[in-house]
Amino acid sequence: MNTEELRKLQSPLKQKYREEPGAALVTLKAQGRIGEGITCKIETGRALIKAGLHPATGGDGLSLCSGDLLLEALAACAGVTLNAVATAIGVKLNDGIVKAEGDIDFRGTLGVSKEAPVGFKEIRLQFELDTDANEEQLASLIHLTERYCVVYQTLQHSPLIAISHTARR
Repeated sequence: MNTEELRKLQSPLKQKYREEPGAALVTLKAQGRIGEGITCKIETGRALIKAGLHPATGGDGLSLCSGDLLLEALAACAGVTLNAVATAIGVKLNDGIVKAEGDIDFRGTLGVSKEAPVGFKEIRLQFELDTDANEEQLASLIHLTERYCVVYQTLQHSPLIAISHTARR
């Protein structure tokens, strides 16, 4: 896809959202079903993912760790956003790798230490790009990717999360 094709694709959507802001509000959904052992099966729309305990918490390594899934979502979103931004601003990417990594102290998750946080202490996102873009173009590309990546922005500015439950007896 080139810059003009992307603009042609997105232009009517942008116009619609300017005229009808409510049309831009979409609820994304995910659902899982508790599985055998300590797993949860997630339907992605394309495949079935079985999430389970990380080996550092007693998992067998055969199921995907939810922390890995979070980092994969960040890398995927950042990669798609980077590619879209590059296309929009006319930067040619010959190739690129997006790496997301994060540090977890599993003492928090396992309740071994109240001082150890539950969750990631730090997440790092790195782009390795094969491009002829100059430094100014690269700075713009990374800045705009950071600005428009949904998962990155969600992690940076934590949304309110409501938890509810129902129980069948």
